[in-house]
Amino acid sequence: MRTPKKEIDKRYETKHKQERKEKHKVWGTSVRREYAEEIDEFLKKNGYTKVQLIEAGYKALQEENHKEKITAEHSGA
Repeated sequence: MRTPKKEIDKRYETKHKQERKEKHKVWGTSVRREYAEEIDEFLKKNGYTKVQLIEAGYKALQEENHKEKITAEHSGA
């Protein structure tokens, strides 16, 4: 008798849970549904993933922060 796929999947998930936790981070955050749907629509329309959104947003914030530091240094603040 074959083991049901559901049982096989559960064993695999249990066995590899720690490995997944060490490799990936899941943020349990939320935004207004209307805003989330707007973002989802933009991503789908333009062929982007949520990971690409996070990476691009992070990079943009880093650049913005860097520019603000340079501006502050030159203004003597």
